[in-house]
Amino acid sequence: MTTKDYQTLAPSIPRQPGVYRFINKEDTILYVGKAKDLKSRLSSYFGQRKDRVRKTKVMVKNAHLIEFTVVDTEADALLLEATLIKKHQPRYNVALKDGKTYTYLVIKNERFPRVFLTRRLIRDGSVYFGPYTSKNRIKIILDLIKQLFPLRTCKFNLSEQNINAGKFKVCLEYHIKNCLGPCVNLESEEDYNKKIEQIKNMLKGNFAAVKAHFKEEMIRLADNMEFEKAAQIKDKLAAFDNYQGKSTMVSPTLRDLDIFSITDDEKLAFVNYIKVLNGVVVNTYTQELVKNLDDDVTELLEYTIVQLRDKFNSIAPEIVVPFPLTPPAKDILVTIPKIGDKKKLLDLSEKNGKYFMFQRKKEDLNRMNKQTPAERILRTLKADLQMDDLPLHIECFDNSNMGGSFPVASCVVFKNAKPSKKDYRHFNIKTVVGPDDFASMTEVVHRRYRRLLDEDQPLPQLIIIDGGKGQLSAALESLKVLGLEKKITMIGIAKRLEEIFFPEDPIPLYINKKSESLKLIQQLRNEAHRFAITFHRLKRSQNFTSSELTQIPGIGEKTAAKLLQEFGSVKKIKLATHADLAAIVGTKNAGKVRQYFSEE
Repeated sequence: MTTKDYQTLAPSIPRQPGVYRFINKEDTILYVGKAKDLKSRLSSYFGQRKDRVRKTKVMVKNAHLIEFTVVDTEADALLLEATLIKKHQPRYNVALKDGKTYTYLVIKNERFPRVFLTRRLIRDGSVYFGPYTSKNRIKIILDLIKQLFPLRTCKFNLSEQNINAGKFKVCLEYHIKNCLGPCVNLESEEDYNKKIEQIKNMLKGNFAAVKAHFKEEMIRLADNMEFEKAAQIKDKLAAFDNYQGKSTMVSPTLRDLDIFSITDDEKLAFVNYIKVLNGVVVNTYTQELVKNLDDDVTELLEYTIVQLRDKFNSIAPEIVVPFPLTPPAKDILVTIPKIGDKKKLLDLSEKNGKYFMFQRKKEDLNRMNKQTPAERILRTLKADLQMDDLPLHIECFDNSNMGGSFPVASCVVFKNAKPSKKDYRHFNIKTVVGPDDFASMTEVVHRRYRRLLDEDQPLPQLIIIDGGKGQLSAALESLKVLGLEKKITMIGIAKRLEEIFFPEDPIPLYINKKSESLKLIQQLRNEAHRFAITFHRLKRSQNFTSSELTQIPGIGEKTAAKLLQEFGSVKKIKLATHADLAAIVGTKNAGKVRQYFSEE
């Protein structure tokens, strides 16, 4: 990817935390990175830094595309980056390929629950918080919890039966006031569980009262000149301020599910997909769709869900969506969340869909600003006719005859929205007797494209027929015979109302009279008509001149043609000397011509 390519993309990149991917032409991820500010981080790859390592330069050069996913926090970016690196193993990523996991804080599912750090997720009903990107930070939180709420650390089975049987004795933790002795009935289960509920609230972020308490304690210690203890309290407050209780990138409460959202405008729709496996976001993708006039967002989303689940081989039993819709299969649960982790993921999906749409609009706007007038007109024509390809090569046909005499046809060629006169062709109608425009059009279209196929010449993207439905149908028959009806777009233009007809479609298309695309079609039609009329007049003139010479006794059509080819007109033949004529048609015929015009 060049700096110029990036400058086109840059206006749509947000200044928010996120994860970016460099992708090559084969759709393989080369590198996954995280950023606190996506715009600033990505721009660093395309600046004028001289200290950039060769490996990075090669990676950027081989990249064809940059994709990014916006997240809520820098920590979420770190977690998503780790997940994507483990899944895709990008060539230019060195770290995080070893399957390293992050730290969770668990409240164990047991009587008198323990609270401790772990890297293992065991689905036994325990409550997990995290993951945490900084183990040291969460250790400070855990120490603070233990200071505020003394808890047991032993692994004993504190069942009611065992405690009543007196199987346990208090340990050192009890004597140093870190535990209140539930193992010997010195603390009730009810009181212990109240502390656990308060700990859960803290870990969810509800610790305003706790922070107020510690601020008062810090001020008191400072007033008493106990600065070391006050500094310790300050560190704990800083840990609170930087603490993130829950990540949207990883949630131990979730299993396998797919999250879908849709963002749309008048012409386009964008469906964002987030794939979650075992509570971890493993993939994000945005699908762009072109809307038809009667497309409904619900139907678009239902259609795309089936396509994306098939594309990413998803068998998740649950899908999360923003509004009710028909499930892709009977056994799939459809969820419309209002709160919780699923709602956070749905909000994240909608945010990324909006950024993708914003990015696409910026790219289109930049492309429109940079493209030439011809490119702009052709793109407008492509959109108006709903073509798959840009009509860089257009051909237009017209017939001309007068009462069936001298029937001819013309083919004009436009390339890049401009006449290519060296490619113009005219045709003498050979197989049609009488004034039959339909049959004439069938003949010339077949002759034109039969020859292009035989000579392996490039075919046009668009064919325009000067005429209404009848002539268009006649031309279509020739394309069907050649097997080209699905490879080339063909339209007819009727003169009276400037209606655009498509083959086998009785309803015409009306393009805005001020549209540049309609003006281009009219220019082609008028040029084809002019070229056909000019050729028809030439044929009539040649016939009249040739008839005048063949009236000379003893002069046939071949001799007359030789004279016309050499002298160009009857007037010049009259002025020619006997020697000049003899040099072309011989002495005998020269004498006949001179004698005829002398007598005349």
